[in-house]
Amino acid sequence: MRIGVLALQGAFYEHQVILERLGAEVVQVRLPEHLSGLDGLIIPGGESTTIGKLAVQYGLMEPLRAFGGEHAIWGTCAGAIFLSGDIHRDQPLLELMDITVQRNAFGRQVDSFEIDLDISVLGLGQDGEAPFHAVFIRAPLIDSVHGKARVLATLPDGQIVAAQQDHLLATSFHPELTDDPRFHQYFLKLAGRSAD
Repeated sequence: MRIGVLALQGAFYEHQVILERLGAEVVQVRLPEHLSGLDGLIIPGGESTTIGKLAVQYGLMEPLRAFGGEHAIWGTCAGAIFLSGDIHRDQPLLELMDITVQRNAFGRQVDSFEIDLDISVLGLGQDGEAPFHAVFIRAPLIDSVHGKARVLATLPDGQIVAAQQDHLLATSFHPELTDDPRFHQYFLKLAGRSAD
């Protein structure tokens, strides 16, 4: 499995470490030609406006859209914003997922938090699977899913924090900042299916 991590800005190295631990070959993607031969791509957390501006500057917008039409892409935090169809403001978006996202929905850095999430819908373990300890840092919120998108995880109050649309995945939180590889394992499954 050959997985790219968009390495324009943000927490790309942390994803690389987990993917390599799971046996994937990892490519840091900075230019359109780096997408060649990949089975999937992770767009990490960071600053969504900066990621979008750099993607435009390096000619990555259309290549990323084309890649996402055929291959798995996972956006975490800022990456989820970048994947979304609407964020209630004007900035470069890939508009690949039928989700609406609210930036910095929980407040500033000091309002960051951690919480256990029920991820049994992923089907990664047995019944009674342990919850996933999720880290939220200046996190966005998925306001709504529509079209082909579906909800994967919510906070206890029902707010959406993970969604999937076919081979596309978006999480408001940072699985790469934990020792729990289950979301990365799930993404590798999606990437394997989209590569077939």
